[in-house]
Amino acid sequence: MADVAVIGGTGFYSFIEDGEDQEVPTPYGAPTAPIAVGTIGGRRVAFLSRHGPGHRFPPHAINYRANLWALRSLGVRQVLAPCAVGGLDPRLGPGDLVVPDQLVDRTQGRAQTYVESGAIHVPFADPYCPRVRGALVAAGPGVRDGGTMVVIEGPRFSTRAESRQYAAAGGTLVNMTGHPEAVLARELRMCYASLALVTDLDAGVETGQGVGQAEVFARFEANLARLGDLLTSAVSSLEDPAGCTCSTWADDIALTYDVPG
Repeated sequence: MADVAVIGGTGFYSFIEDGEDQEVPTPYGAPTAPIAVGTIGGRRVAFLSRHGPGHRFPPHAINYRANLWALRSLGVRQVLAPCAVGGLDPRLGPGDLVVPDQLVDRTQGRAQTYVESGAIHVPFADPYCPRVRGALVAAGPGVRDGGTMVVIEGPRFSTRAESRQYAAAGGTLVNMTGHPEAVLARELRMCYASLALVTDLDAGVETGQGVGQAEVFARFEANLARLGDLLTSAVSSLEDPAGCTCSTWADDIALTYDVPG
């Protein structure tokens, strides 16, 4: 069992040394990878590779519902989600770290809810947990507090026109995996926040050929040790999630889906 989870993004395929792998079946199929459980910063932590071994699953093919349900069934109540993003703000540069506070969904066709019947409307005005966000912002110097992450379907990158449109509408970052991960965590009454590593400036911000896959992967790999240190610090400083609105929103609602644990 674990009370905290880290979901590793592009190039982030391991985090816990000597972790015990758990195969966790779910009503939604198999998670993208076995879940490693071990101790980090004095806490029991579960680690899940979002894309699976060898980056098996592209963003639009990830079984987000199975991933979040499996973590919750292991006892997880707080989720830290590092990810690679493009920058939509010219004041951001490759290597910058941002803890976003808002999200815009531009995905299409993804299974994004556990609700299949009944009047269950999850509050999502503030998509990220303020307590987990605070721990990530305080985890190390230079971590930027706040920003709007635009989540696109992928697997292709944006056109220049799309990128400019997202920026003009107030987007700060662009990413392919931040949704529906965040809302599924909320439906399962878990606290969730992202730690976004800017790997490139998006097509509408920079000149030249635009972003390429090799650039993104290389930038993320170069920052793995830094991300690991920040996440370890954040995990060790997380507050008790009891009473957080990420969970209490459903206290007086008869949910029509199973919340394990």
